[in-house]
Amino acid sequence: MILFPNCKINLGLHILRKREDGFHDLETVFYPVPLCDALEVIHANDQQKEIDFSSSRIAIDGKEEDNICVKAYRLLKKDFGLPPIKIHLHKNIPIGAGLGGGSSDGAFMLLLLNKKFALNISEEKLTEYALQLGSDCPFFIKNKVCYAAQRGEKLTPLQLDLSKYKIVLVNPRIHINTGWAFSQIRPQENRTSVLEIIQQPVEEWRSNLTNDFEEAVFKNHSSIKRIKEELYQQGAVYASISGSGSTVFGLFARKQVTAFNFPKEYFVH
Repeated sequence: MILFPNCKINLGLHILRKREDGFHDLETVFYPVPLCDALEVIHANDQQKEIDFSSSRIAIDGKEEDNICVKAYRLLKKDFGLPPIKIHLHKNIPIGAGLGGGSSDGAFMLLLLNKKFALNISEEKLTEYALQLGSDCPFFIKNKVCYAAQRGEKLTPLQLDLSKYKIVLVNPRIHINTGWAFSQIRPQENRTSVLEIIQQPVEEWRSNLTNDFEEAVFKNHSSIKRIKEELYQQGAVYASISGSGSTVFGLFARKQVTAFNFPKEYFVH
């Protein structure tokens, strides 16, 4: 069975406060984008090994047991006694890019196992499992436009349609460490909510819709700041980093003609 985990962008991102558990309360709008990985699971013939993981295209660092797809399998195996499987992940979504690619892979692994083995796990319970994998993972269980609060797991579906715009993603192949990014933030509570700003016309977002990570990311990586400037120069209605970076996205009118001149090693979608 094959599923295609997609990525997301953040429309605004406010860090509100640091919690006693070490996480942060935040608010953002998650918007799904159809740039996808491919995730396949088949039964394993070798019964001596519970899981066999492989990947292709973008290299995935770390040990097999630390991969989020493997963690998702073991999370469900503990409760449902799953058989040995083989997993192959074809990785298209840039890693450490603020697009939630890893979170999506983990969430889609839960969805795939639930469907393949007819586990009949409810969406609510899948969301609980997903939160054990990461703060962004519950969103990909719903995979619809949502206002997110608390750690990002309290999700409220929104009616927001950006179909009249084309979404351009630019990633300079820089990996931003999320822990470092959060360490640079001074949380701020009393300000206009992302939920209120998102109701404004898209043309007004440039002045009002902000991502708290931009200041630190731009200070440390001027090339990422230049991407945002280039998108606006090319006529973007709105541009921002996604998550904690390093991807910058731009919203362009469908008929807008663009002629980007980014370095050839950049990922542009």
